[in-house]
Amino acid sequence: MNGGTFTYREVGATRLGPLPDGYHHLHHRTRIGRGRPAFEAAGTAVTAWTLHRRAGARVTATTARAERGTGARVSLGVGPLRISAPCEVVWSVYEKDRTGFAYGTLTGHPECGEESFVVELGEDGSVWFTVMAFSRPARWYTRLGGPLVPVLQRAYARWLGRNLARIAVGG
Repeated sequence: MNGGTFTYREVGATRLGPLPDGYHHLHHRTRIGRGRPAFEAAGTAVTAWTLHRRAGARVTATTARAERGTGARVSLGVGPLRISAPCEVVWSVYEKDRTGFAYGTLTGHPECGEESFVVELGEDGSVWFTVMAFSRPARWYTRLGGPLVPVLQRAYARWLGRNLARIAVGG
């Protein structure tokens, strides 16, 4: 599954920013729960690919947990409308109050760019989930989708947040 080539130069930009010019930017942050148990459940769900799977994506990954260098193929859709997206994890973080990772697009991905998924435990005990991405079309059908693609990306980020909130409370 690994062995692909990144389709963009700014590998790792979602970790420290700023997000590079020339791409659509996505930043979605939502409160998903409260307390360390919710943080730990959410962090595990994000980094073990459970969140993506519960949100309806098929994920095949070279490791059980997201680590730098992990190859992944994420696909959405049904039958002949299923879109497959090869990615590689470009960074991961496993800290006391922050857990997550980012993957970058490889050759064959419908988009070009990077997306991160991070869970944070605030000082007040609130648990936050952030999706940050920069992307631009890489295939004819994503170019054809034009302004609809960023709308779908935002909707998917919100969908992930709602699913992660259910997971964080034991649902």
